[in-house]
Amino acid sequence: MIFKDYYKILGLENSKVSMNEIKSAYREQAKKYHPDLNVGNKFSEERIKDINEAYKVLSTPASKRKYDRMWNNHIGKKNIKYEESKRTTGSIFSDFFNLFFGDVKQESNDEKKIGKKKNKKESIKGEDVETSIDISIEDGFYGTSKKISLRTIEGKMKSFDVKIPAGIRENEKIRLLGQGKNGINGGKNGDLFINIHIKNDEKFKIKGYDLYTDLLLTPWEAALGTKVNIKGIDDESMIYIPQGVQSGEKITIPEKGYKDAKGGRGNLVASVKVMVPKKLTEEEKEIYSKLKEISKYNPRNIY
Repeated sequence: MIFKDYYKILGLENSKVSMNEIKSAYREQAKKYHPDLNVGNKFSEERIKDINEAYKVLSTPASKRKYDRMWNNHIGKKNIKYEESKRTTGSIFSDFFNLFFGDVKQESNDEKKIGKKKNKKESIKGEDVETSIDISIEDGFYGTSKKISLRTIEGKMKSFDVKIPAGIRENEKIRLLGQGKNGINGGKNGDLFINIHIKNDEKFKIKGYDLYTDLLLTPWEAALGTKVNIKGIDDESMIYIPQGVQSGEKITIPEKGYKDAKGGRGNLVASVKVMVPKKLTEEEKEIYSKLKEISKYNPRNIY
């Protein structure tokens, strides 16, 4: 008969160990050779049976004492062979175990759990898929619906209707549940994540919750000051332009910007640009010439 060293199977050096040490060794070895972590590995399949067998014997004081008597007689001798002893088809116990303890039909709770996990394929959630779409500032401010098309792993095109809520932020993601890759062995499908990119346009630029726009003024409006209407994203505002305003100066209109996360608004920031007419009438030329003669202002002399 080939003696089976159950202590060696559990990774223990000798029989002078406590029940807690046996349990700890069993958990470590069972985790190492678990079928879910060693799919298709025949050695691991047999090894986990030996691990369960060893634990069944050593975890019960009476059977441990009976086994220890044999262990003390065999382990000290030279040339003692240890190898996996044969099992009958479908048996979780070896010939050595049955010879030592008799033919055992009942499985332990731990063995039942491992057997169930082995027979039942693990369900795996499908992978998530990510894509991105561009929207305008107006679409983000008011909210809209977009239709996007993606190519599946089978090569087919699939369309999705995406509802974009009002006030969505740059790089915010919209999640479509179950629209990612298919699950495996009955697992749930992955999700589709759509990353939102808000594009600036000729009229507005967005930074955080603030909107930026240009305020175009004539030279005389900038010099004399005036009142002008400035168009925001959803209405117009009347603002006062002080005398001598310069190109590049910024005028802020509070709470006329993009929607924030608290139900409020950012600011509308108007950047002043003084525009000089490219074509002048004869009368305009005469006025500008007269201004040149009487004005002592020279911006190049301010430094």
